[in-house]
Amino acid sequence: MLFILSILVAAASYTIWRSARKKVREERNLAFQMTKNIAATLTTFFLFIALMQFFTVIPAGHVGVVDFFGTVSDNTLKAGINFVNPMARVIKMSVQTQEIKETMDVPSKEGLTVQLEMSALFHLNPDKAADVYKTVAGGNYVDVILVPQFRAVSRGVTAGYEARALYTSEREMLAQLIQKDLAAKVEARGINVESAPLRRVGLPPDLTRAIEEKLRADQESQRMAFVLQKEKQEAERKRIEASGIADFQRIVAQGISEQLLRWKGIEATEKLSASSNAKVVIVGGGKTGLPLILNVD
Repeated sequence: MLFILSILVAAASYTIWRSARKKVREERNLAFQMTKNIAATLTTFFLFIALMQFFTVIPAGHVGVVDFFGTVSDNTLKAGINFVNPMARVIKMSVQTQEIKETMDVPSKEGLTVQLEMSALFHLNPDKAADVYKTVAGGNYVDVILVPQFRAVSRGVTAGYEARALYTSEREMLAQLIQKDLAAKVEARGINVESAPLRRVGLPPDLTRAIEEKLRADQESQRMAFVLQKEKQEAERKRIEASGIADFQRIVAQGISEQLLRWKGIEATEKLSASSNAKVVIVGGGKTGLPLILNVD
């Protein structure tokens, strides 16, 4: 380890420095002056290197796992400068959000093979980092735990759905179900799954055309249902309008009589006779008995 090596080199340099200083001071041998200076510089440098091993810097978005000759501390180091045992090894593990992308052939409920392009967004649980380091080979939890479980869960979920579900609005519900099942399997191992979006669905060409035709037929059926409903509403409106007109005509017809019409005719005749135009008024003329007005111009 660097700490031990630095201490050994510093100790050796210090021994050389003391010997060279003795030669210079007691024997007045100036040939050892340069050796003394170099040994002093090396001693100072390697002592500084050894001192720096008491501190470690954990980058932002990481935690540090302390491994002291196989004994792993349960307390992880937070981001920043930390005081540590110089003999221990510090493993820096990322707790930032990461993404894996998978392209896989999955079965559908009806036995078809569908190609999916999916992603999984995840991050390491900081409190479980030490357990992951101790229990997962090389600490490579992505390839050892997450990827195999992601593939298995995806195939298991899609096997319960028809292929058309991956092509319609149900795909979002399916992605949420994959995320939920995946989280249930890997959360205990220190992996938090944030989401599992479906990026692309590849269906057989014949099935794709069949689904598209069915969707078009459903949309046309919905459009026709809307048109029929609109026509029914228009027919109802016209029926109500015609009923109102008929009621109006019936009420007006009941209020009109022959005497009323004659009276209105006499009133109109009086107004015309009062005008300044030259005319001849014959009272009681015609079959109806109404006055007749003759223009003499």
